[in-house]
Amino acid sequence: MSDSAVDTRVGAVIVTYQSASTIDACLTRLREAEGVGAIRVVDNDSRDDTLDVVQRHALADPRVRFIANPDNPGFSVACNQGARDVDAPWLAFVNPDCLVEPDTFTRMLALAPDSPPTLLGADLVDESGRRDPAARRRDPDFAGMLQGVLRNPAGKSQLAVTIDDARSLQPVDAISGALMLLSRALFERIGGFDEGYRLHAEDLDLCRRVRAAGGAVAVANAVRVLHMRGVSSRSRPVFVEWHKHRGLWRYFSRFEAPRRGALVRAAVFLAIWLRFPLSVLRAALKR
Repeated sequence: MSDSAVDTRVGAVIVTYQSASTIDACLTRLREAEGVGAIRVVDNDSRDDTLDVVQRHALADPRVRFIANPDNPGFSVACNQGARDVDAPWLAFVNPDCLVEPDTFTRMLALAPDSPPTLLGADLVDESGRRDPAARRRDPDFAGMLQGVLRNPAGKSQLAVTIDDARSLQPVDAISGALMLLSRALFERIGGFDEGYRLHAEDLDLCRRVRAAGGAVAVANAVRVLHMRGVSSRSRPVFVEWHKHRGLWRYFSRFEAPRRGALVRAAVFLAIWLRFPLSVLRAALKR
């Protein structure tokens, strides 16, 4: 995107829930980032100091506004709310535990191809500099899930794609919902986030629909962003794992089930829900 006449203003959307520990740093970084024309925080009924922190930023910067939901309608609903409230030609969905750099969006936009329209992710790293495998993923492999459910039912995801640092823009099936950048035109073409997902798998769904609509999904390998991972969800392993597994079943039902037989559909259902209690236990032990 070398044409200087192209409008590259970015509208950043952050969905918060009990995010007081990180939202101050997140908003500080976003306000300092180049090219950000609007910042919308959509809060899903936080009971901590999240809104107090956001309000301080809103008073200091007119680009910052917040929408306070009276309940928690889910991540997808809140993302769509935020997107509707900005008119920027580019939309960035940023987790409240992601800390961008001043040039994050300008560097990503410089790599964005004119065709096909592309959903972009960044190289996500944790506090120790470890690179997040969720930044580069394949579509879920339900056949592999069936084969492995008895051997390793709560094991690590097999979706990760090998990093290819020789490519500045690496095509992948899916990126992480922790940081997503795409044009408003592409977002509207696919109808935004599917609000049938409450938490988890909505990013996999969005990526798949982008590709189905003729777009592409890629990671800017040299653009690193700190992601502190699940700060607001660590205290709710049952809630998080329930909706993660429910999201996987919805994803399968939408994209895979129509071309599978009844026995395969039943087997995938069992494979997903057999993993649920073990995944809860694994998440609780990590705490």
